[in-house]
Amino acid sequence: MRRKFLTNLALVLALNLLVKPFYIFGIDAEVQVRAGTAAYGSYAALLSLTFLLNIVLDLGITNWNTRHIAQHTQLMRKHVSGILVARGLLGVLYAMAIFGAGWLLGYRGGQLELLAILALNQILVATILYLRSNVSGSQRFAQDSLLSVLDRVLLIGICAWLLWGGTSPRPFPIAWFAWAQTAAYGITALVALLLVVRHAGGLRPKWNPALTRSILRQSFPFALLVLLMSFYYRTDSIMLERMLPDGALQAGIYAQGFRFFEAFNMLGFLLAGLLLPMYSRMLKQQEDVGPLTGMALRLVLAGTVAVAVVGSMRAQQIMDLRYHEHTELSAPAFAVLIWCFVWVCISYIFGTLLTASGDLKTLNRLAASAMVLNIGLNLVLIPRYHALGAAWASFITQGLMAGAQVAVAAKRYRLKAGLAPVLGLLAYALLLAAVSWLLLARGVALLPAVAAVAGLGAVGALGTGLVPLRSLQLLLQRRMEA
Repeated sequence: MRRKFLTNLALVLALNLLVKPFYIFGIDAEVQVRAGTAAYGSYAALLSLTFLLNIVLDLGITNWNTRHIAQHTQLMRKHVSGILVARGLLGVLYAMAIFGAGWLLGYRGGQLELLAILALNQILVATILYLRSNVSGSQRFAQDSLLSVLDRVLLIGICAWLLWGGTSPRPFPIAWFAWAQTAAYGITALVALLLVVRHAGGLRPKWNPALTRSILRQSFPFALLVLLMSFYYRTDSIMLERMLPDGALQAGIYAQGFRFFEAFNMLGFLLAGLLLPMYSRMLKQQEDVGPLTGMALRLVLAGTVAVAVVGSMRAQQIMDLRYHEHTELSAPAFAVLIWCFVWVCISYIFGTLLTASGDLKTLNRLAASAMVLNIGLNLVLIPRYHALGAAWASFITQGLMAGAQVAVAAKRYRLKAGLAPVLGLLAYALLLAAVSWLLLARGVALLPAVAAVAGLGAVGALGTGLVPLRSLQLLLQRRMEA
């Protein structure tokens, strides 16, 4: 299973590193520049609102389905046929909930029109994720990896034509960006549906109340978890935009730093998508999850710590690299947010393990506590520190959440960390920090510094034992012999 994990992790990382950074920094960031910080801030707040109510759209079905299909692949045709109809009804309820929430929050006119487009996009995205859960649950990871980047490839092509085709006005209409997403998501959903139909041996969508009730009853804990996590992960932009006199501007400033954090966080999300079906199958077969968890954690820490060290020390240069206004305000927020990347990726490993085991009760308790903490911190910190306050609220919340999940998973599965890996991690982090500070003090430019730290990080991770070289050699050797 570790060999399969490394092989598919390499594939999914390669595809996403080729596509998603260009989309985020080349397309999404350019849209913000051309549309204006305040206009994009309003868009970001509305987008966060659509994420908050995803509970109505999915009800935990996707995560439940990934785990279930990994353990019972032969039931794919029966479940997909019934779930697709149920998801259509949930889409209608979701749209009604979104408009109700938007109206209560004071959105009117053009804001509601944009909200309608974004709600449609979320319905399409949720459909794609559900269809992908059938593909990954049946262990077809290569196809799932291709689906994970298809929407972004299409969106890059559409937006490149809109932005640089010589037809776009200034400022760039943010609604154009939303409609481009609709087209890309729609095509991807169709491709994913065709793949699922092929793997399931055909589909006969029909309304099955008994099956729907059974699935919703089992998926409800997953739904509650998604809702609680969305609140402590997505409320920042909404609270900034609603609480402050210049809320739209502050939300746009926060979005500048959050965009870089989210770019890296997509890699963690893909890691969780890869681990969930693997953990689910291993637990069903009563295999030891310790070796896979240890390898995933070591690889994650080697990458995330390096990113966080460089990102926090070079925050201003990174912001100046892409933006031309308000970077002196977004850089401090980004310097804090990038460390959230470490916490979130740790949560992706241990939270996914607990999800695969079905321990949703514990996860929901932790997530509820995190939601209350995050909202409370935002209420205190945002009025005083604005975007930086929201960043610190996320840092504290994510750090405590990651630590709690590690503690619970370690106790349940008797996972132990030896002294040598802990000391190796400390040595690795101190080495990167010292070299990064030295390069900064000597005025080395950003890109050469990143290359130097990346090379040193690879050597340091192997030298300190953070990444076990012998295990990697054995896995590669077995791959070549297979």
